[in-house]
Amino acid sequence: MTTHDYVCCPDRYRDDPASELMSTFAISFYFRQYLSDKMIYITQLIYIKEGQEKIFDEFEDVAIPLIAEYNGKLLFRLRPNKDSFVETWIDKPYEIHLVEFDSEQDFKNFMIDEERKKFLHLKEQSIKSSILYKGVRL
Repeated sequence: MTTHDYVCCPDRYRDDPASELMSTFAISFYFRQYLSDKMIYITQLIYIKEGQEKIFDEFEDVAIPLIAEYNGKLLFRLRPNKDSFVETWIDKPYEIHLVEFDSEQDFKNFMIDEERKKFLHLKEQSIKSSILYKGVRL
């Protein structure tokens, strides 16, 4: 039995003693493998510390150009104003980014880039919090 067989045809293996173990790990493993080769999309909501907008821009001036070096593309960078929101149940972010990377590994490599790491102090100084959503195109 392969992981692919189990995920695609679970009824076939219902009586297999390894089935319970497969059900615990197979789907997670299968999708991790499947997604590792797929283009991923990152949506980030960014909340800035008051008065730190210039420092944030300094960090972005370094980080954003690096995205392309890791097979990524900034699809959009948005600074919504209060009238941009029709309805919201969370704090309004200062900025919203949508980025695509060719693979999960490209995204991981971007995150550990040595040049980017040199400027993380600017990010830490300027960002109050952020929310990152990671997904794939359906």
